[in-house]
Amino acid sequence: MSPSVSTSIAILAWATCALFFGKYLDSAVAFVAASKSTAPELETRALLETGWWNSAMNSSSKSSPCEWVGITCNADGSVIKINRTSVFLGGKLKLNFSSFPNLVHLSLSGTRLEGSIPLEIGTLSKLTHLDLPFNNLTGELTISLANLTQLVSLNLYDNMLRGPIPPTLGHLLNLKYLGLDKNRLNGSIPPEIGMLRNLVYLGIEHNELIGQIPSALGRLTNLKDLSLSWNGIRGSIPPEIGNMKSLIHLSIGNNKLDGPIPSTIGQLTNLKILYLDSNQINGSIPGEIGNLKFLTSLRLQSNHLSGPIPIDLSSCYRLEELLLRSNNFNGNIPHFLISIRRVNLAYNSLEGPIPKGYDRYHTSDTLDGNNDLCDVYFSPCPVSGGSLLVCFIIWGSVGALVVCLLSARCIGTKTHSNKSRETKDGNLFCIWNYDGNIAFKDIIEATEDFDIKYCIGAGGYGSVYKAKLPSGKVIALKKLHRLEAENPTFDESFRNEARVLSEIRHRNIVRLHGFCLHKRCMFLVYEYMEKGSLFCVLSNHVEAQELDWSKRVNIIKGTAQALSYMHHECVPLVVHRDISSNNILLNSQFQAFISDFGTAKLLDPNSSNQTSIAGTYGYVAPELAYTMVVTEKADVYSFGVVALEILMGRHPGELLASLPSSSTGNVMLCDILDQRLPPPIHMVAPDVSLVAEIAFACLRTKPKSRPTMERVSREFLSCEKPPSKSLHTVSLSQLRNQEMYLVGSTTETHRSRSPCG
Repeated sequence: MSPSVSTSIAILAWATCALFFGKYLDSAVAFVAASKSTAPELETRALLETGWWNSAMNSSSKSSPCEWVGITCNADGSVIKINRTSVFLGGKLKLNFSSFPNLVHLSLSGTRLEGSIPLEIGTLSKLTHLDLPFNNLTGELTISLANLTQLVSLNLYDNMLRGPIPPTLGHLLNLKYLGLDKNRLNGSIPPEIGMLRNLVYLGIEHNELIGQIPSALGRLTNLKDLSLSWNGIRGSIPPEIGNMKSLIHLSIGNNKLDGPIPSTIGQLTNLKILYLDSNQINGSIPGEIGNLKFLTSLRLQSNHLSGPIPIDLSSCYRLEELLLRSNNFNGNIPHFLISIRRVNLAYNSLEGPIPKGYDRYHTSDTLDGNNDLCDVYFSPCPVSGGSLLVCFIIWGSVGALVVCLLSARCIGTKTHSNKSRETKDGNLFCIWNYDGNIAFKDIIEATEDFDIKYCIGAGGYGSVYKAKLPSGKVIALKKLHRLEAENPTFDESFRNEARVLSEIRHRNIVRLHGFCLHKRCMFLVYEYMEKGSLFCVLSNHVEAQELDWSKRVNIIKGTAQALSYMHHECVPLVVHRDISSNNILLNSQFQAFISDFGTAKLLDPNSSNQTSIAGTYGYVAPELAYTMVVTEKADVYSFGVVALEILMGRHPGELLASLPSSSTGNVMLCDILDQRLPPPIHMVAPDVSLVAEIAFACLRTKPKSRPTMERVSREFLSCEKPPSKSLHTVSLSQLRNQEMYLVGSTTETHRSRSPCG
């Protein structure tokens, strides 16, 4: 074959190949282009099939789902985030998961979903956040969750899920937040959970777990919050728990644990909250507990602990709460306990004298059941001490007073309170926590028979008077006027306030020193608050400037702690029903005290708790417009309003009205802060941002979606501040959509905070 022929054949072959390759390349490009164009279409179709976007939102009329409420897309127009938090969806979780190859965040919190978690959810290979709390999901945890290997946050809080915790969850090595609280999960905690080395939060409380705490959990060295309370967990606390040195909050109360408290607990040097209450733990408190320098709350009540209260606890100089009730502790009461704000030592075997000054800070019922203690309230000590209690029974007129010196229990105890109410017609005058010299005539003389010149204000009922007693002590008197006393509503509110405040005591609740309940003269005796109400301070330009950001944050924290005490530690729990800036009083140090308990209600768990609406306009929770059932979540909403009011320096009514619309979408946090103060900077700026975040969570429309005050208080106590960020970059929409762990959330907020002192 000649060279020219060979060359021609080669050229022809090359041309043929080029032609076919070109056609293939064109087809490939066309296929890729078609794939890109159809992927968003598949996502759009799948979203519309859910029925989660109705015509009222005009979603279907918009060209791309990327413009829909709750949808976020990447640069290619593919859906990466679906957020329908607190939107009523109902029905089953019927999303076509295979249509969302790029989805990284699925949040359907508080949407009332039902049925089981579909097996197909395991196809979301890029998913990092799965948040399904506050729903009615049932069935078992699907094993396909183990396929979500990129998962950072798995939040299934407050559903009705059953069955065991799958050991395959241990394959989710990127997991930082695992929230399974408030379900009906059973079986034991799988040791494989110990493989989740990046875990920061592990919550499985309020379930039906049995078995023991696996020692493998000691491998979770990054864990900050371990909550296993309210289960049926048995066995002893593993010593390996001391390896979890990042722990800030450890809650394993209300189980069936036995054995001693391991000494390795002293290795948890970052710990702030330790709850081991209501178990069967025995032995003594290990001295190593004194190593916990950041500890603020220690609950060991209702166990079988014995021995003396260790002096090592005095090294926990930040301790604010120590509950040792119903154990077998013996020996004397250490004097350092006086400096701890909340103490309960009742029903132990303590003996000897009560430290001087104990009764100034704590009620005597915190010592009930310790029969070998001596003081004026118990059996006399060899050297007399303490103060007398003077109680006057009024038999028909204010002037006819019969004095009785009581050497039994203090009037603050429930026992004596109940006996007092058995007095004929409830006509009673009692003063306690004084030196025994105060009498009815002292009050009358100090106020010149309640002359108007001593009147410093008026509440929802009655007037408030300031009185200086012969001892120099200044008190506040809340007096119900005679015409008001004849009104059954006012009379009931007045007696209700005396009853409630006689039975509760907290450092942020106004202290009731005494009362007179007689139809001709009714008044309550309070400690005097120098600064008056929070509302008045915020309304005064000079005082509002004195109320700097640190003071404002502390007022919010104190109010939260008082509400947490009322809602979660009082039995029965107490709902205030009228939390407002008018009912928060401030002392000379701008410390907050909740007051005005006239409409407060003690909730009976066995009752429907129906009642008439109460509260101050602008602070009342929206659900009270259509239901008469009162719950503590009404107080949570009111707290959110007050928190915003403190940040803004005025009532947030206009802001609250605009929240349902999109008009606040571009409003920055710095724009709504009180302009009378310089912008918060440095350490206080993260606190202000956290308060705003919590406030918006408390203002959620659906009560079930709001955090509990215990969660809010815990957030403040743990004090895990977010990284310093300019408030000019934080928008209200970001704060509203921030999914805090305290209401069931992602890890991002939780893990980004570090302990503070």
